[in-house]
Amino acid sequence: MPSSSSFTLASNGGLLRVLVTKCSISQGYDHASGAPIPQLVEFDAIWDTGATASVITQRVVDACGLQPIGMTQVQGVHGASTVETYLVNIHLPNKVGVQHVQVTKGNLGDGASVLIGMDIITLGDFCVTNKGGKTIFSFRVPSQSHVDYVKEHNAQALRERFTHGGSKKDRKKHHKTFGKNK
Repeated sequence: MPSSSSFTLASNGGLLRVLVTKCSISQGYDHASGAPIPQLVEFDAIWDTGATASVITQRVVDACGLQPIGMTQVQGVHGASTVETYLVNIHLPNKVGVQHVQVTKGNLGDGASVLIGMDIITLGDFCVTNKGGKTIFSFRVPSQSHVDYVKEHNAQALRERFTHGGSKKDRKKHHKTFGKNK
């Protein structure tokens, strides 16, 4: 399996309605270049599977001294608009990093200054579980496997049926199918 970077965050009890992590933003740079790393500034980031691309606020632009690289048309909840684009590196929890991310500038309201969209989420595996009334959110890059709850359910049901469930007739069929105990 290829090496990956990952993080997992758990709620302090209860279900989360919004997924928020810390992240650090810097001007876009190439790690391999050996050039000095630009200043990293920490912000709160909202994870949004309904957003196709990542977004930063004017607060991020100002704090990181970012310069726009262009303009683009975006479609948001309030309609279409033309906004500035920036090239940034995004550092997520546990040293998970993404370089050269083209982000747009937007208004995220109160709270978070960064929105992590599907442009980053689709680089890896993203999972949210809510067992026992506690939300656990995990992300890794690159993607390494698929989660299939139907397949998992069917495999568990089959194991239960033939290990300690089902009728004697079902267990006999199972043994015949695999050529055992004829």
